[in-house]
Amino acid sequence: MLRPERMSKVSVTGSKGVMPTVIETIHELHVVHLSDYDGSWTGFDNGNPIEGADRASERLVTVRSLESVLDVDEDDAGPGRLEADWEDRLERIREQVNDLDDRRDEVRNELRQVQEKIDRVAPFAELGIDLDLLSGYDSVDVVVGEGNVDELESALEAAEEVRAYETFTGGDVVAIVAAPTEDADEDVIDDALVGVEFTRHSVPETEQSPEAYVDELEHRKRQLESDLDDVDSELERIKLDEAGFLLRVEEKLTVEVQRAEAPLQFATTDRAFVAEGWIPTDSYDRFVAELDAAVGDSVEIEELERADYDRHGAPHHTEDVQQGGPSAGDEEPAEREEEPPKAATDGGVVTMNDEPPVVQDNPGPTKPFETLVQAVSRPKYGELDPTIFLFLTFPAFFGFMIGDVGYGIIYMAIGYYMYSNFESSGIRSLGGIAMWAGGFTILFGFLYGEIFGLHVLGEVVWPSGHPPIEKGLDPAGEEFALGWLVISVLVGIIHLNVGYILDFYENLSHGLKDAITHSGSWILLLNGVWIWILSVQGYNAENPEESTKPPFLFETFSSDGPFPIGFEGFPVMEVFTLPEAVPGLGGVPIGAPLLVAFLGLVLLGIGDTPELIESLSVLVNALSYTRMAAVLLAKAGMAFVVNLLFFGAYEDPDGAFHFLRSHEPSYVASNYGGEAELIFPGLMHSGVAALLGGLVILVFGHLLVLALGVTSAGLQAVRLEYVEFFGKFYEGGGKNYEPFGHDQKHSED
Repeated sequence: MLRPERMSKVSVTGSKGVMPTVIETIHELHVVHLSDYDGSWTGFDNGNPIEGADRASERLVTVRSLESVLDVDEDDAGPGRLEADWEDRLERIREQVNDLDDRRDEVRNELRQVQEKIDRVAPFAELGIDLDLLSGYDSVDVVVGEGNVDELESALEAAEEVRAYETFTGGDVVAIVAAPTEDADEDVIDDALVGVEFTRHSVPETEQSPEAYVDELEHRKRQLESDLDDVDSELERIKLDEAGFLLRVEEKLTVEVQRAEAPLQFATTDRAFVAEGWIPTDSYDRFVAELDAAVGDSVEIEELERADYDRHGAPHHTEDVQQGGPSAGDEEPAEREEEPPKAATDGGVVTMNDEPPVVQDNPGPTKPFETLVQAVSRPKYGELDPTIFLFLTFPAFFGFMIGDVGYGIIYMAIGYYMYSNFESSGIRSLGGIAMWAGGFTILFGFLYGEIFGLHVLGEVVWPSGHPPIEKGLDPAGEEFALGWLVISVLVGIIHLNVGYILDFYENLSHGLKDAITHSGSWILLLNGVWIWILSVQGYNAENPEESTKPPFLFETFSSDGPFPIGFEGFPVMEVFTLPEAVPGLGGVPIGAPLLVAFLGLVLLGIGDTPELIESLSVLVNALSYTRMAAVLLAKAGMAFVVNLLFFGAYEDPDGAFHFLRSHEPSYVASNYGGEAELIFPGLMHSGVAALLGGLVILVFGHLLVLALGVTSAGLQAVRLEYVEFFGKFYEGGGKNYEPFGHDQKHSED
């Protein structure tokens, strides 16, 4: 669970005569992550593809091109058999599809050209002047375009080289006929209109009237669109008939190409090969049995190592392996009478420094959270997998910040839909995460007594008629708001401690001293600083206003506080408090917790001096968790405003808010007189039009809160996990497990 699945490195050595059979067997097993030969052994080279690889690759490219043209999807067909004459059938499909695709391109190009002509001639049709009247003059210049007529005429009036002009308009189009002076240059109209906004249109070359020309073009456009529909329909028919066939051919060719190119990863000589790779240790016996059944004693199979877990170095060997290896002058391994060479203890026969791939090994309920871990980086083989911790904390953080039964039900419904209706593992994982987050949102919603921001569950669920906790929006319960800040910091301290403890455990592989200086120092520093902050040292209970620490730190859990556990401060921390007689610093007494923090600072300097610059992060990181309380109040406030606008609300004499769900605004005055304050009468009580508008606000307002819950609570919870928690012990960068083989979904044979 905290470690990946155990991996073993295996080696298969044999003659080239059995290499195709070995490749086929390994491919069908689909459990071996092949290692690339690194060229480090004299006399061994990377192998060459098996004969036929190029032809299979070309055909595979052809099939995938056809699938792209036809827009074939994995779900377009089920499994079936591939007939013997599939190559001839593929060639017929290729010719049909290519011809239709070429025809479609031709039609699309002509259709685009026709549309461009329509766009060019449309302004002239709007002008209403025959096209032959707009060109062919020697004594006057004619231009057509779009612009402000007054500005154009003013510019022409001011032009000295224009002795006369006339404008004709039709809609937004203007035609200008201008007679230049005898000494005028060419393009006199263009020169005159410099500085004036004017879009010029070229005159189409046709003897038809603009209206007739547009009609002809529109008719041709409709013909081309009909032709295009016919081509698309024919391609769709081919897709429906041949999608399953193409998918089966693609799978067949993919398998052929994978098998044919596998020797590129092997170390080979003229007559022998050595293949190495990683395999789950539990699959080793089956691996050996299948190869024995396929080729018998023609290959030598060896388990070179079983990788142990070491975060900071290469995986440990857990079984003794013999020294030795082939050299350039040796005979081929398959031809020698003595036993084939054994691996060296540096990891494998021909693939050095080859780290094992990672297969995360977590229980079923936690599997979706592997996606969140991999969003940062897959864990290395030798480091702890934080998935289980993410599973235990992320949904709780999210549920605490939203805390509403109604929203939680919707989150769970969305998550279930994503999980059950999509095949993508990523989307299914997000659906699983959403269901867990929605479940905790419902749980906290019952504790807060809220459903869609309405405090109605307390009367139904809790025997006392009031939920045990509040979010802290009501003036009567505002102490909860400060209390949640304290609790958020306490949760952060615990969360950070877990991260540092995990780092301490991993650093033990380098010795106790290294673990103490690199990880234990942070544990002492974090807890020393915060124990002192939360202890009663420096707090004056008789006159809290004169204390050096804020009173709410010690009132949160007092007998009259929001969480009446019955003490001020934290008694367990008072054990560490030194007598007041100990000299202080600036009037602030120094207790044992600060001495513990100082010890942690010293150890940090011994272990990694540059990190002293970041020593204040123990304070900043814990305070970062107060964002949970901030999001809690922000989301509750948004839901409150939406309900306030629709239902209306009043504040009773005790300072508690009540929505006018079942009462008119007059209820406040008749029952409380002047002792209660009407905050807002509510749109539902303000007439039919206001009621309809209020319903729109109510629905879209809660949808907005629902969406922002993901972008605020979700992102903030993820940030706390990634930045504050992962940063204490997690590096990532593991290799993905990619077993040699192919899952065939469309081929029965």
